Amino acid sequence: MKKGRIRRKVNIFFIFLVSASLAWLVSQLSEDYTQGTSFDLVYINIPDTLRLNKASKDNIDVRLRASGFQFLGFNFRRKQIAIDLSKLNRRGTRYYIPQSDYRRQIQNQLTASMTLLEADRDTLFFEFYKVFKREVPVQSDVTINLGQNFLLEEEVSLIPNSVVLMGPREEIEAVNFINTANLELSDITSDFVSQVALTRPEALQNTTYSIDSVEISGRVFRFSEKIIDIPIRVINLPEGTAIRTFPDAVSVLCKGKIDKLKDLNTADFEVIGDYDKVSKSRQMLELKLTTIPDIIHSAKLLESEVEFILKRE
Repeated sequence: MKKGRIRRKVNIFFIFLVSASLAWLVSQLSEDYTQGTSFDLVYINIPDTLRLNKASKDNIDVRLRASGFQFLGFNFRRKQIAIDLSKLNRRGTRYYIPQSDYRRQIQNQLTASMTLLEADRDTLFFEFYKVFKREVPVQSDVTINLGQNFLLEEEVSLIPNSVVLMGPREEIEAVNFINTANLELSDITSDFVSQVALTRPEALQNTTYSIDSVEISGRVFRFSEKIIDIPIRVINLPEGTAIRTFPDAVSVLCKGKIDKLKDLNTADFEVIGDYDKVSKSRQMLELKLTTIPDIIHSAKLLESEVEFILKRE
């Protein structure tokens, strides 16, 4: 029992000791002190025509009057001060902000309980390069794998289809287009819309884009097929001769929408065989599909050449 009472007294003593220490610490930290510290500088409101390349300072040493709590906070996280560059001074090709200007900006960003006593007396100098702008097309690197019996109704659309590059002239002048990121769309059976990011070539280290991505979209339809027989027209026959082909008409495989395929007729197509291209060693007439109606998606000859007999009239 005696040991238990001693342990309790010891615990109570430590509790009072810790409480007294905390009270003393709070009292001390509540007092105002004069002390030096360092602020990180963040440059804002840079003119649109300029891009910051280098600043003479990234941080600045100051002397403040502030509470102990505030100085304690600086030990855990350095304070950032924004320096407004919208009204730069210029001397020749050099840009600068005098100490009086940035000192005032620092004071305005301190709390009412903090007083700026001293700051670096150095003028802030800056190196800029002029921003050059150039609009270039966006080039798609998207692979579209359509579902079985589906086709694209028209070309894939990119919105917007161009991007404005802003940066050093020597970087931008060599760029003729910007690729989208590689994207693969699989088993597409309906209209689609997708956002795809733009790639950034390694050479464009100091260049920014007006947009970061584009919208790619396409219209998809289920196609049908129809075979139609088209008569062969032979051109460049020798004078005084006639030709007969075997067969005299060839099949064309057409793909498109069902309602469009129904309206097809032979007059919508033309298949030509050019006698000038006949090889003497091989009596075959090569064929070419020269006319295809716009209402279908595609058409293909099922025979690329035919046999023939040439007769004198």
